[in-house]
Amino acid sequence: MHADKVLIHLNQIFCPNDKGRALRGKEMGEARLMEQGYIAIQEGKILAVGEGTPPDSIIGEKTKLIDCTGKTATPGLIDSHTHLVYGGTRENEFAKKLNGVAYLDILKEGGGILSTVRATRAATFQELYDKTAKLIEQMLVHGVTTVEAKSGYGLNWETEEKQLKVAKEIEHHLPVDVISTFMAAHAIPEEYRTNPDGFIDLIITEMLPKVKEQKLAEFCDIFCEAGVFTAEQSRKLLQAAALQGFKLRIHADEIESIGGTDVAAELGAVSAEHLMVITDEGIEKLSRANVIGNLLPATTFSLMEDTYAPARKMLDHDMAIALSTDSNPGSCPTANIQFIMQLGCFADKLTPIEVLNAVTINAAYVVDRADSIGSFDKGKKADITLFDAPNIDYPLYFFATNLVTDVYKNGELVVKNRQVIQ
Repeated sequence: MHADKVLIHLNQIFCPNDKGRALRGKEMGEARLMEQGYIAIQEGKILAVGEGTPPDSIIGEKTKLIDCTGKTATPGLIDSHTHLVYGGTRENEFAKKLNGVAYLDILKEGGGILSTVRATRAATFQELYDKTAKLIEQMLVHGVTTVEAKSGYGLNWETEEKQLKVAKEIEHHLPVDVISTFMAAHAIPEEYRTNPDGFIDLIITEMLPKVKEQKLAEFCDIFCEAGVFTAEQSRKLLQAAALQGFKLRIHADEIESIGGTDVAAELGAVSAEHLMVITDEGIEKLSRANVIGNLLPATTFSLMEDTYAPARKMLDHDMAIALSTDSNPGSCPTANIQFIMQLGCFADKLTPIEVLNAVTINAAYVVDRADSIGSFDKGKKADITLFDAPNIDYPLYFFATNLVTDVYKNGELVVKNRQVIQ
């Protein structure tokens, strides 16, 4: 079978090992690194990857050879935790944070998530679409080819539905796969401030069935945190979601450890998010339950805290971890996954190989797409991120700079010279 196109003269190719599950512990420090190699693409999928000159057997008269001298390739980067669809911005809270006002205190004052809820409820579908499309284009030029997007800035059905439909529409018009998560339980809405249990019941009885009926999301998530939702409320919602066919995720141990990791382990969640203050016991439970720890170091950075998730300890206890932006308007306003990868090294003390596994193959398992993305195995989508770098170490060492030059999605060039191809 002849390739449609072959990327040749690549300085280095990062090839994660797909073991049929997320990589754990020491496995995260393992990968194949091909030198002076090629990537062959046929009908939008990976045909072959190798070192040296591509074999004549895959080169036909119509095969296009693309010189990639000086570039290093990875599978398309996967941002597996974001809050992309929202109205308004929250830079007005920045001075408060700089003056030491805590995140949960801002929320108690009616700011934070609740401020964004008001703005999102007031925004039109088109306003949300335009804002989200711009943000996703920024992610794309930084190398992201697949992104997870949560709802959660509606806290009522009309706005939650609007957010999820925006995410669906984006996928039809931009060259990025969008995987949706339903997260109405992101905060207690002002109208339910004295009755959070009633809000959980509303989500279970009225919202979840509608999301499932309209096929608006695959995952269900909840913010298990002091002053937000308890472990008992989280367990109740996620159990109901699982019965309705949703895959489970949970925001846990971000600011206080109140039992979210227990819920994740008990219910077999795909991933537990944040984990900045996870206990040793929590790490053991997630490891035994095969729950992926989805770490969001830029949130710690943005909140100006020093509670980075204990990534090295997690790997020492044979956990699987991923890294994501947590892109959102308040606690982590960024679209740059490379910065998160660099924090993975500088703050979480992960090696470049561990970081790249965290944003490729393990992130693919977080979004349940490892059968088609996350590695360069034959037959997977030809999602490819090219860095202007001699090797995989360089983009992590040379921080705070976008070194992605070109991006391929399903074998088609969608970013060239750091510009989205319109």
